[in-house]
Amino acid sequence: MTTKTPIDWAARGAAATAREIEQQPALWREVAAQAAAGRTRTAQFLSPLLALPDLRVVLTGAGTSAFAGGLLAPALARRLGRRVEAVATTDIVSNPREVFAEDVPTLLVSFARSGDSPESVAATVLAEQCLRQVHHLVVTCNADGQLSKSMAGAERAHVLLMPEASNDEGFAMTSSFTCMVLATWLALSGDDAQVAVVDRLADAGEQLLSARSAAVEELAGRGYRRVVYLGSGPLCALARESALKLLELSAGTVVSYFDSALGFRHGPKSVLDDSTLTVVFVSNDPYTRQYDEDIAAELLSSQHPRDVLVVAGGPSARLDAPQVWSFGLDDVADPLLGLPFVVLAQLLALHTSLALGLTPDNPFPAGEVNRVVQGVTVHELADERR
Repeated sequence: MTTKTPIDWAARGAAATAREIEQQPALWREVAAQAAAGRTRTAQFLSPLLALPDLRVVLTGAGTSAFAGGLLAPALARRLGRRVEAVATTDIVSNPREVFAEDVPTLLVSFARSGDSPESVAATVLAEQCLRQVHHLVVTCNADGQLSKSMAGAERAHVLLMPEASNDEGFAMTSSFTCMVLATWLALSGDDAQVAVVDRLADAGEQLLSARSAAVEELAGRGYRRVVYLGSGPLCALARESALKLLELSAGTVVSYFDSALGFRHGPKSVLDDSTLTVVFVSNDPYTRQYDEDIAAELLSSQHPRDVLVVAGGPSARLDAPQVWSFGLDDVADPLLGLPFVVLAQLLALHTSLALGLTPDNPFPAGEVNRVVQGVTVHELADERR
């Protein structure tokens, strides 16, 4: 990772976070290799389920893990031609009978960095309690976590374990997020050719880290008090994750917001002022991209162009501004495009944290917010049908 001036990451309390951002392209290649090696076993688990015409697929997790599901669900629904929904474990645990109101065959895909958050195992238990036929695909970075241990060897479960280095030590989820997204897309998309795309994604990530880090550091040093992320379709969830990264690593000092390209005009646009940076993620879907480019063009004309960053898979004939960054990935699905996109957002959060004098590996040294959520009591659900 190159910057304008060398940074002593350890001295600044950022060694883990910086390393975990930088390692992602290499880990994506490792995830692809693991997916290829385990393809037969994964297919043996998934193929009978995906053959069920009434199968419901629910992608779940908490916080960043929930946003992994949000990034994947719309694109997977389109590719698989079936219902694929993202529902946070926090919603499942607090309202299980509403989430599982329809007792149909269900594949619950559980994302978890550690698998030790209180809601992780509770969501699987409640699914079993509410549904007569549920299978579990567990996507986790921690073989020793409660979720992984509870599902290892279970008859109706399959565990996808991410590379060990993806179990982030830093406060914010970075490599864990992108690895879980990639592994799940490769498992569920049903397109083996997608594995070949991973090298291009990794190349794009490496190019970003080497060529854009200094520019991102300069953006972070401008002192923006507000940052808005916009994205459409799957990329709206990526905008949400990007906003969360900034909120976490700035310890709430920088107000971050997310929305869709169309939704932003319906009131939320009032958040803009002369201390706001707006980042627009442009979809690769030809139809959806038109709306992303519309809002980008509008913002470039209404804000100072230096306060708008447009991030796209490929060049845009409509947008002519210095801060229109593209990756040479204009032919990949949006969830995959989101991998290098979110690395940029992670870098911005990291450098913003440093510019504020914080320690990104632990921006809450007093323990106000914890790396693994604490203080949640999971209450017993009466064993009865709706």
